[in-house]
Amino acid sequence: MDVEQIAPHLWHWTAPHPDWKPKNRGKDGLGWDQIVSSYAVITDDAFLLIDPQVPTAEGDAGRLWQALDRDVADHGPPTILITIKWHVRSAPEIAERYDGTRILTRLSAGEDLPGGIVAHELPGEVALELPEHRALLFGDAVLDGPRLCPDSWLPKGKTRDDLTAAIRPLLGGKELLLLTHGGPTAAADLEV
Repeated sequence: MDVEQIAPHLWHWTAPHPDWKPKNRGKDGLGWDQIVSSYAVITDDAFLLIDPQVPTAEGDAGRLWQALDRDVADHGPPTILITIKWHVRSAPEIAERYDGTRILTRLSAGEDLPGGIVAHELPGEVALELPEHRALLFGDAVLDGPRLCPDSWLPKGKTRDDLTAAIRPLLGGKELLLLTHGGPTAAADLEV
């Protein structure tokens, strides 16, 4: 597990998801892998964690906790943003460790989020826009590749066309995609 700074004030790390099973990859190979991504953002007025997963290996977990301890000492307790209900991951464990941590699980478009982050509603989740980084962060809608999630992941009554229509206007002027199932990638690589 490495915490990588991918831009000023923006970090990425990966960790195995403890509930992952090979069947999660799917028979067609289009599901999700065991290794998931998490992100940290520091702004003038906020320390944010997005869909955080603490590693299960003791050494890796210890290194991440040390990094988080330093950030909390410097910036105060984090606000944790959750893109989709399945991505609560290690948020309760983090909140238990750092008094004053806020966990925001039901984000909606137009909500005033810390750090200038903007929520955009997609079928079944929110995408988070990080204007300072010209980036969009996706929970499940966009996966490694980058590619759109399997049709079976969409909410009942929603189609791939609905997802494409919701994502396409968000891509204008964006340089970076931050995927929780994948990692940082160029926005130009997503074809929708």
